Amino acid sequence: MEKGWKEVFMTTHEYKAEIAKEILEDEGISVVVVNQKDTAYKVFGEIHIYVQDENAEQADKLLKNIKH
Repeated sequence: MEKGWKEVFMTTHEYKAEIAKEILEDEGISVVVVNQKDTAYKVFGEIHIYVQDENAEQADKLLKNIKH
């Protein structure tokens, strides 16, 4: 990922990534989703969510309830 962006969430579940993305976007935070799931075998790989560095602390607070 480019400089100036920080990973704030990682999951293997697409629905959790979508929830996280919506929570952040509803608060006006720009989000980049990097889906590294295998296209043939959906059980392999992860989905990573990045926000700009200045929004990372707020994003962590907003996502604390869905992180496990």
